[in-house]
Amino acid sequence: MQPFITLTGTAAPLRAENVDTDQIIPARYLTAVTKAGMGDGLFAAWRYGADGAPSPDFVLNQPAYRGAEILLAGRNFGSGSSREHAVWALTEYGFRAVIAPAFADIFYNNSLKNGLLPVALPEEQVALLWDLVEEQPDTRLAIDLAAQTVTLPDGQQASFAIDPYRKRCLLHGLDDLGYLLSQEPAIAAHEQRAAAASFA
Repeated sequence: MQPFITLTGTAAPLRAENVDTDQIIPARYLTAVTKAGMGDGLFAAWRYGADGAPSPDFVLNQPAYRGAEILLAGRNFGSGSSREHAVWALTEYGFRAVIAPAFADIFYNNSLKNGLLPVALPEEQVALLWDLVEEQPDTRLAIDLAAQTVTLPDGQQASFAIDPYRKRCLLHGLDDLGYLLSQEPAIAAHEQRAAAASFA
């Protein structure tokens, strides 16, 4: 998993609330057993018309937002089913962070386990960011995970909360298994001490 330390990039504004995992990645894509190509199905019902052609009105199809690594979404993002594929679709498309007022719990945890940073900010701050990137699509936001801040080009900052364990895993690019493996020396030392104590 790629470490997440800082990210400075453009953002795509998705002015929608209660976006569920079926809207993020339709069920027909769930037969895939790898992440490869999952980004093609991201928001498929919105990105493509009935004829399969890109819908020009959808934000991700607009040239100004191509290459955005941050998604700005409405509250309760990632609701619905627990499908991990929703996170895979976002990361395979190229997003490294999602900023929203609130996230569905399972989606939030799936994101953290797959290297996607979910940043919860107050609704008024998200609305400000929406307005800003719609007026100036080339605006670059800076996310600093260690400091837990989102910084605008003019220096304005917003702070966000994150579980310390998940923060550490993201900073070091570790999933749960990777974290356990990183603790092998400490585990081995503990076992040696326990074994020595049992014979004392």
